Amino acid sequence: MERLQKVIAASGISSRRKAEELIVDGKVKVNGKVVTELGTKVSGKDIVEVNGKVISKEEKEYYLLNKPRGVITSTSDDKDRKTVVDLINTKARIFPVGRLDYDTTGLILLTNDGEFANIMMHPKNQIDKVYIAKVKGLIKGEQINKLKEGITLDNQLLKASRVKLRKTNLETNTSIVEITIHEGKNHQIKRMFESVGFPVLKLKREREGFFQLENLKSGEYRKLTPKEVQTVYSQKNK
Repeated sequence: MERLQKVIAASGISSRRKAEELIVDGKVKVNGKVVTELGTKVSGKDIVEVNGKVISKEEKEYYLLNKPRGVITSTSDDKDRKTVVDLINTKARIFPVGRLDYDTTGLILLTNDGEFANIMMHPKNQIDKVYIAKVKGLIKGEQINKLKEGITLDNQLLKASRVKLRKTNLETNTSIVEITIHEGKNHQIKRMFESVGFPVLKLKREREGFFQLENLKSGEYRKLTPKEVQTVYSQKNK
């Protein structure tokens, strides 16, 4: 017997947290009956439906993509724009782990393993997300300290765990800054830089946890190795 939300996540439909939302919202049936209790357990003989469709366990797939600019971090788009899922050649129902803005480039993971996604995204795991930001203006130590101390915007405390100035360019009046965060809230890095007076011109994610872009060109991807997947799962019990 397994928890219902874990079974849903294992089907590749969503992460475990999203599966919990689906259950609470009455979108899940077990053997024809709506179930809204998160503690519910089911066996392999039970028929589970999500939004009217019977789910089944599928083979797990894991990818690392170098997301290009102008691609949506979603499984679909009502404006018919290209999504990160469109770039991966697979028939599996994969979804992005977290998100990158439309104009942000760099590393993003995709999978149909909801538990894997939950480990990577859960705040308690404090997984580093390392970005390189090109900002307008010549940033100094005072502003860098503010980013590390944290900035309250819309009743949210946004802070960086590390900030490193890579270089400044007097001619173009720009700075290149390496910034590491854990949360990944909506437009977090752009909002943080703007709050200290340095609008972001370009933003790229170079690393997430131990995953790195390495030699992947924009739009290219690779499968994760079994060892990499196992390393992620080893963080679950820390």
